[in-house]
Amino acid sequence: MDMKGGVLMKRYEIGKLLGQGTFAKVYHARNLKTGMSVAIKVIDKEKILKVGLIDQIKREISVMRQVRHPHVLELYEVLATRTKIYFILEYAKGGELFNKVAKGKLKEDVARRYFQQLIAAVDYCHSRGVAHRDLKPENLLLDENGNLKVSDFGLSALAESKRQDGLLHTTCGTPAYVAPEVINRKGYDGAKADIWSCGVILFVLLAGYLPFHDPNLMELYKKIGRADFKFPNWFPPDVRRLISKILDPNPSTRISLIKIMESSWFRKGLDSRAICIIRETKEPPPLDDDTNFGLNIDSSSSDVDQKQELSKISNLNAFDIISYSPGFDLSGLFEGTDQRKEVRFTG
Repeated sequence: MDMKGGVLMKRYEIGKLLGQGTFAKVYHARNLKTGMSVAIKVIDKEKILKVGLIDQIKREISVMRQVRHPHVLELYEVLATRTKIYFILEYAKGGELFNKVAKGKLKEDVARRYFQQLIAAVDYCHSRGVAHRDLKPENLLLDENGNLKVSDFGLSALAESKRQDGLLHTTCGTPAYVAPEVINRKGYDGAKADIWSCGVILFVLLAGYLPFHDPNLMELYKKIGRADFKFPNWFPPDVRRLISKILDPNPSTRISLIKIMESSWFRKGLDSRAICIIRETKEPPPLDDDTNFGLNIDSSSSDVDQKQELSKISNLNAFDIISYSPGFDLSGLFEGTDQRKEVRFTG
């Protein structure tokens, strides 16, 4: 039993179930040594092997080890047994932002604060060569202080995912939040597609409903392709201008994150500390060759020394690091398995 007596590997006391999906369950847990609350994402290895999601899980681990920011959910460590993989994650006590929006539109100042934090996180991810590709309120969590945390990097794309044309070609994301260029399958810039999704999120926060909705999926895609939406009458002019520039169906003329951050509406109520956090980074823990991130399936745990400092890694994405560092090899998680191609399609 992986969780015998409600304790995982003598280190985490397992609490209530927070949520579950097809391939994973998420539990609240407590670190027995420090008393700190964490969330543990338990992934059934056999299920993901059957449907060919190995690469997706590897990518999620790689990205989350690389991306450290105050508004990105932190991955503390990865543990593994023969049958399960465990992500030990920062605990977001406030739950999903979606639950707040489901109760109705947010006040403008509240929506702006969440949007400022979202843009700060996305800008940082893009600076590390990571496009999220599935930004939506369900993947935006809140901590105990109400601060936003971007989560679920299962569909994220790293720089090397691009083809020779420099574009991504995988159709993914959630239909209502997906950018037009992702739908048309001609290749797209993941960072620009993320910006579109941020625009849809902002609209939802302020309106309480989606800008693009239709029971017929093809009709929905047509509306997205034309940016066919209407603003509620309570949207102020500066918000309308900003969202119109974000929800530009032409990615080459769509507003950039820098321009969003320079906009008058975005900067309202943004103090100097918040401005600093937009570009703030928390360097990932050291990539020590002696540290077995690979987690051979017989191993019980993998300790990461969070206190050491990491020398700056310039122009290396997570998969470059994996290829250069034997200690960062994730293949041990899936040893002796048939690594079929990823088949998940969301969109």
